[in-house]
Amino acid sequence: MFKKLFVSSVSACFELKNNNPYYSPEKYRVIVNGKTEERERDSNVFSLFNLMPDTEYTVSTTLGDYCLSFRTPAEKGVTDVRALGAKGDGATDDTFIFQFAIDNCPKGGRVVVPAGEYLVRPLTLKSGITIELKKDAVILGDPVEAHYPVIPARISIDGSEEVTASWEGDPYDCYQSLIYAYRQENIAIVGEGFINGNANNSTWWETPKGRAIARPRLVFLNKCKNVVFHGVRCGNSASWNLHPYFSEKLKFLDISVTCPASAPNTDGLDPESCNGVDIVGCKFSVGDDCVALKSGKLYMGRTYKTPANNHTLRNNLFCDGHGAIVLGSEMSGGVKNLTVGQCIFKHTDRGLRIKSRRGRGKDAIIDGVCFENILMENVKTPLVINMYYYCDPDGRTEFVWSHDKSIPVDDGTPYMGRFTFRNISCVGCESVAAWFDGLAEQPVKEITLENVAFSFNPEAKPFIPAMALRVGEHCKEGLYVDNVEKLVLKNVTLDGVVGEDVVCKNVGELIKE
Repeated sequence: MFKKLFVSSVSACFELKNNNPYYSPEKYRVIVNGKTEERERDSNVFSLFNLMPDTEYTVSTTLGDYCLSFRTPAEKGVTDVRALGAKGDGATDDTFIFQFAIDNCPKGGRVVVPAGEYLVRPLTLKSGITIELKKDAVILGDPVEAHYPVIPARISIDGSEEVTASWEGDPYDCYQSLIYAYRQENIAIVGEGFINGNANNSTWWETPKGRAIARPRLVFLNKCKNVVFHGVRCGNSASWNLHPYFSEKLKFLDISVTCPASAPNTDGLDPESCNGVDIVGCKFSVGDDCVALKSGKLYMGRTYKTPANNHTLRNNLFCDGHGAIVLGSEMSGGVKNLTVGQCIFKHTDRGLRIKSRRGRGKDAIIDGVCFENILMENVKTPLVINMYYYCDPDGRTEFVWSHDKSIPVDDGTPYMGRFTFRNISCVGCESVAAWFDGLAEQPVKEITLENVAFSFNPEAKPFIPAMALRVGEHCKEGLYVDNVEKLVLKNVTLDGVVGEDVVCKNVGELIKE
């Protein structure tokens, strides 16, 4: 059995129904209108491209007899950037042609990008269009910093503040992103092509910190609605690759995001204060966190009170990077209704990573979060809840790192509620199986581990499990739990631990089954 996730005029995406993380139990071929593909597939999510608009299709697989029918939508018109004069030679500036094609494409129409390497400056999207990147089509970012306009952090509309640019949770002047949209809706970017930020051939990565104007993202969607990225590859961004901001009803399906491990702050996908984000069948290998769910620092959380809400992550593959799935640290608006399942993590520093600190605010609430059916391979520290994250200019002060219980709970104190980690296998751990370090003055409410197995790499090397001051290197250690009201351990196994399996400090109630 499989289900339909998305259909555009020229593409479609489907998901097999099983319990396996990311990969199908068996390899298979896809059958379209009675014709069997030659290539084998092995992932739970599969896509079809180069379909015809307004056409009926039937799809099945060699895994069984189930057959699904669908019809691609009709479209209002097609604009080919090559036909308009784009060179696609990797050297000629094709910005004007691309922007002209976008601006003049009718709503319900499609901009086609054939094979070629199209050098462009920042592009601005508009509502109601599909952009199709054909196989071997590359949108190549201009490497010259001076060719990127500056977007101001704030503007005033009828006397009200509008935040138009952001960096790490606060309003901040930014260079315009390579792909930019502001208050647009009903957009799809589909196909087998590559959106290449080209930062590896620029100076963006040479000076990542201390900039008066923040580096651009590869894609920045500000207050947008109903946007789909399907199939495309993204990478080599100047900073975060995909940054949806105060947007809703977004889908990222069967895409891949890649950056070198050394590329600074090149997170894969960071939805910030967004509602209804589906991340399904995607692959990440980046220089920072793979997916980080955010909702701003104190000013944004207190002013706009917009949480990261109703996000689903399923059947994704996370390779390399600091964290696979991360909550925070900019989470002053809170995180609600998060579902994570059927994912694989490989060679990330940390797996499921929650990071916050004093000063994020009373609206910084994370509660009712469930991670299940996950395989981790060679993840140094699989599970982390770190309430002493040392970011921000004051990050290394006593106010942030102190474990003093006499510190009062106030308007700046974040809240961590209930977390469930279920049906998780962690093979090749190195540092600590789990590092749960709640605030002394407001401990984590409840953590449940159910059917979780940890085994350590016999040749493990010491590693710092959490980015907090006064946390040193650890190696082959079990569960470290501090400042948690209730810890429930059901069928938790640890293999290869040196020392105690569970170290509890300031745990109100421990239940082991």
